[in-house]
Amino acid sequence: MFVKWKEQLTHCPLFTGIEPDELRIMLACLQPVVRRYRKNEYVTRAGEKFLGVGVVLVGQAIVTKENVAGNRVIISSIHAGDLFAEMAAFSGLKVWPATVIAQQETEVFFLPPEKIVGNCARQCPSHRRLITNMLRIVSEKAMSLNRKVEQLSIKSLRGKIATFLLEQAKQAGATTFMLPFNRNEMADFLNVARPSLSREMGKMKAEGLIDFHGASVKISDVQALKRMVE
Repeated sequence: MFVKWKEQLTHCPLFTGIEPDELRIMLACLQPVVRRYRKNEYVTRAGEKFLGVGVVLVGQAIVTKENVAGNRVIISSIHAGDLFAEMAAFSGLKVWPATVIAQQETEVFFLPPEKIVGNCARQCPSHRRLITNMLRIVSEKAMSLNRKVEQLSIKSLRGKIATFLLEQAKQAGATTFMLPFNRNEMADFLNVARPSLSREMGKMKAEGLIDFHGASVKISDVQALKRMVE
């Protein structure tokens, strides 16, 4: 059943170090539930019944939350091979802590946490590796959330933008990269007004610090952006 998603699952951090044949046996044992979503359809809604750790098989989605004022804040963008709800899976929560929205045609499978850490009925040899991978993923997510807090704590708009762009460049391994969000979503992610974001990015472009066309961005002066963050 999961053969058509072999490449995505092979690159999923939850299954790192698990051979394809072992992965096939493991998935037959774990029996994750696969669901499909249209563009802009809710994958999860905060407060609804929790289904388990989600793994994006195809497509792209955003993870969002509403603050106390009812304004949307984007937590992250997730793509094929990415996980979501791994932090909540072992917290004892019975409902989704955040909302996930498909940005295009998206397929996801859900894996109940008890199947990850529980005793394997078939004694799959790679089940211990699965648990180890999950522990690493949760630790890395905690570190990522710490970076998110650091971004939000930056007072200047330009500093927020610089931090975000430098982080994207680091992930891409290049100074030219594609943004994971459109302008509205980027504004929600940085928790700033959309017009202010566009205006400031326009100024940074005019000053020769960055260049952009649509979702493509090039950092022209890396050191200048780093100084904005200091």
